[in-house]
Amino acid sequence: MVACKRQLIIFGGFHESARDYIYYNDVYAFNLDCFTWNKLAPSGIGPAPRSGCQMATTPEGSIIIYGGYSKQRIKKDVDKGTLHTDMFLLKTEGAGKEEDKWAWSRLNPSGVKPTPRSGFSVVTGPNNRSLLFGGVHDEEEEESIEGDFFNDIYFYDIGKNRWFPGQLKGPKSEKRKRRRGRQAEAEGAGDEEMEKQSPQGPVEIVKEVVAEDGTVMTIKQVISGPAEEKERSESEEEEEDGALGQQVEPCPRSNAMLAVKHGVLYVYGGMFEVGDRQFTLSDLYSIDLHKMEEWKVLVEMDPKAQEWLEESESDEEDDDTEGAEGGEEEEESSEEDSEDEEGEEQHPSVQPDEKHADYLSRTEQYWIKLARSNMGPDAKEKKVVKVAHAMAKTFYEDSV
Repeated sequence: MVACKRQLIIFGGFHESARDYIYYNDVYAFNLDCFTWNKLAPSGIGPAPRSGCQMATTPEGSIIIYGGYSKQRIKKDVDKGTLHTDMFLLKTEGAGKEEDKWAWSRLNPSGVKPTPRSGFSVVTGPNNRSLLFGGVHDEEEEESIEGDFFNDIYFYDIGKNRWFPGQLKGPKSEKRKRRRGRQAEAEGAGDEEMEKQSPQGPVEIVKEVVAEDGTVMTIKQVISGPAEEKERSESEEEEEDGALGQQVEPCPRSNAMLAVKHGVLYVYGGMFEVGDRQFTLSDLYSIDLHKMEEWKVLVEMDPKAQEWLEESESDEEDDDTEGAEGGEEEEESSEEDSEDEEGEEQHPSVQPDEKHADYLSRTEQYWIKLARSNMGPDAKEKKVVKVAHAMAKTFYEDSV
């Protein structure tokens, strides 16, 4: 839904029942003066029925609709999903009145377009541009769906009808400017050290965040390597002085909430998947869209506060039973919490001056057993071992 002149415009959506589902491509307008709904009948060929598309307005009062998702039934109990990557313009002639005529036209933007995805977020930015962030591309296998999440930014220039990716320029530093005069002197030994320490291409950083139930959220971030020798040398010097570290950025996610204020983009929350588990995020980032230098962390992600959204059948049965017993639910929850706290205290302690490898070798079976109990009997052994090692590493690092 978007606000366009004196109306709120709604497009598409879907409705699903126990037996069937239906996707829509109709357009409705809500008049803000008389508080009435009106179904629009635009001329021209519009988008196919879909849900999950994003809408943005132009300064002229037109509406841009991009992307979306829909599925259709191929045969009994077999559906095929479609990620839409097309773009349409819904244009009106008039001052935003109910009797105004609307018309569809298809847009064919140039430039570097976003890769196919769903769950992305869109917001209107400065300089007559719309901004797209994040999303997920689901890859269907035999009996499972693996999601490839994104944390990239794409800009759409409304006036030029052109897509282009947003690229971080990196923070500027007064120290870097002062060192340029000393570059020739430092080239000898500095270049040799740089060759040993600085990678030639992009650097992939893998972060493993362990939730309370032992599930590991593996987050991959790619930091582009500088292209020129001169830039690499300067960044190396900055790192030595502690003035420039690795760039932070929001982890890949879908369904994030966006807002732009005075040219600054704010990104809050969203959803991230690990296997068949979905986690809500509560972190908050910002970036100056005029400078595009670096992300700033306003609220960090707390692994202990992540929420697992999926609920197993046994959990639902337990909830029904506990709900029928009334107030006993809170008492049982508090007892479980106390048991969890006691369980944490019973983890094998780290011995004085014990290295991580020695601790893992000594306690590996304990952590594997704990991971198995958290993940269930159907989890693959390789995944259980990975989770066990991550839990042991986290406990070790917290103890030393």
